[in-house]
Amino acid sequence: MQEDQEIIDGLKSKNGREPAFRALVSKYKERLYWHIRKIVINHDDADDTLQNTFIKVWNSIDSFREESGLYTWLYRIATNEAVTCLNQAKKRSVPGLDDVGKYLIGALRSDPYFDGDEVQLRLQEAIATLPEKQRLVFNMRYFDDMKYQDMAEILETSVGALKASYHHAAKKIEECLKMTE
Repeated sequence: MQEDQEIIDGLKSKNGREPAFRALVSKYKERLYWHIRKIVINHDDADDTLQNTFIKVWNSIDSFREESGLYTWLYRIATNEAVTCLNQAKKRSVPGLDDVGKYLIGALRSDPYFDGDEVQLRLQEAIATLPEKQRLVFNMRYFDDMKYQDMAEILETSVGALKASYHHAAKKIEECLKMTE
């Protein structure tokens, strides 16, 4: 598997762009898919969002200034695309449905690809009730085991704010799970 710098160099060269892009997709598609899937819940939405993420990467690689790592840049794009997908879904859904959490719970319950048990369903429903930032931070920290510093670069915020968001999210999830026991 190619190193990130080799991929970046290939993407920015005329002759190596396509093979480097294939290497990038091969290296990151699964991690990005699951990151996006935890945000949008639905498999089809996650697939579409992943494709949009890679299109955006292809179209904007020349503007990548390498001030952050390739991984961080990809996650920032994927996160932004996932949030855009949710916002678009909210606009398409039932009029007056302001609560993204309700949309996510509905999507989770109707997703034929969700194969979790009742405990996993309750956890995902509890996560879906969180405000957007707390949901993102919780998923990135709990499921991806991402470092706060990496999250700070991706979400463009401070480590302290992220730690507070994670703490509040964990408490809310705990309370929600206690209520459904």
